[in-house]
Amino acid sequence: MSQTPLSAALIGMGTVGTGVARILLEHSERLARRAGRPILLRRVVVQNAGKPRDLSLPDGVLTDDLSRVLNDSEIDVVVQLIGGIEPARSIMRSLIDAGKDVITANKALLCEHGEELFNHAREQSRSISFEAAVAGGIPIIAVLGRSLAANQITSIEAILNGTSNFILTQMLGTGRPYGEVLRHAQELGYAEADPTMDVDGTDAAQKLVILTQLAFGTKVSLSGFARRGIADLELADLQYADELGYTVKLLAVSRLVGGSLEMHVQPTLVHRDRPLAKVDGAFNMLAMEGDCVGTTWFAGPGAGRMPTASAVIADLIDTATGRASRTFRRLDVWHEQPPIPIQPAEKIANRYYLRFNVLDRPHVFAEIADILGRCGISLASIIQHESPEPALRTADSKTDGTVVPVVVMTHRTSAGSLLAADQKLDALASLRPPRIRMPVAD
Repeated sequence: MSQTPLSAALIGMGTVGTGVARILLEHSERLARRAGRPILLRRVVVQNAGKPRDLSLPDGVLTDDLSRVLNDSEIDVVVQLIGGIEPARSIMRSLIDAGKDVITANKALLCEHGEELFNHAREQSRSISFEAAVAGGIPIIAVLGRSLAANQITSIEAILNGTSNFILTQMLGTGRPYGEVLRHAQELGYAEADPTMDVDGTDAAQKLVILTQLAFGTKVSLSGFARRGIADLELADLQYADELGYTVKLLAVSRLVGGSLEMHVQPTLVHRDRPLAKVDGAFNMLAMEGDCVGTTWFAGPGAGRMPTASAVIADLIDTATGRASRTFRRLDVWHEQPPIPIQPAEKIANRYYLRFNVLDRPHVFAEIADILGRCGISLASIIQHESPEPALRTADSKTDGTVVPVVVMTHRTSAGSLLAADQKLDALASLRPPRIRMPVAD
């Protein structure tokens, strides 16, 4: 074992930063054995050095002065754990210019400026490690960069947001609506006070962008593919899906289809026999298919103090051994092959779950079926309960007729065909909002 330590600094000491510092201080001997040399926590930079913290640091380590890291030639690597785009981007560039390798968990920054920052790091012969940016404690970046390096990845299907997965699990399990379960998730700490980026699909989409860059060598903007969250889902749809043998998951998909990439994040019916359907609570799971290995599954905690800190420490050990630098150079896939075009949303083909709210009168469904048929949409099954639950049965104020739900499962069709059908369905006086549509992953 070398006695020359790897000197590390930490920028940000929130939830994850505290976990990282705790592991470095409490398990230093274990980490030294695995890194081949000691890892020394030399500086921790925070905004307010006087704020009470639940971890005691050695004297002289805590500071509110970033220059004490930038100007310290003995610091080899910096763990940057601040969120958002700025000042995170500027700080990372400054760290690289100061000759530091960088470790980050900031998925938003990498999604938006990853190519720029990676290029800058390579120009300065530095590395950026980011295992903690995607799927928390699941080592999926290492899997793509090293373990599956023999493969061309052909498909990624993933549950990448634990907050959404917890909410969907609780809605079906307890029979409570979205709003109640969201409040419960916030009370438990699974959801932020402002949960927008989790429940609208942005968080999962940012992670999918990073995975797509690594797996397919293609940079995609967040606006370049379909994204829909879970906030407008009703308990009724989760229950109908369950009756049909499916579980609703916020599924992130990126896969090769005929020379282009099918890419989207949206609530999806996943057949209950598939491993992805069995992942409950605030857990993540990724199903990845490679042309050599076939399909592999990776599951575990996708967020939280210690799982995310675990991923950061793994990057620190890789930096100490030199693996991080070697892997980073190999991950330059953005420039080694032409980008793969993204499949237009209207061309994406799936089976679909459709729910219509209709006036309970003769010939209504015949009108719907006629429109779907004329748009080339074939029906696989239909559910219309004889006596809907009271919460699902409402009186229509205009006609005093009863509004009832009708659920349809289609055969494989394109999103474009459904959009064409929507224009015709809008003209039916017998339909009432909302109309629900979700893809099906068998």
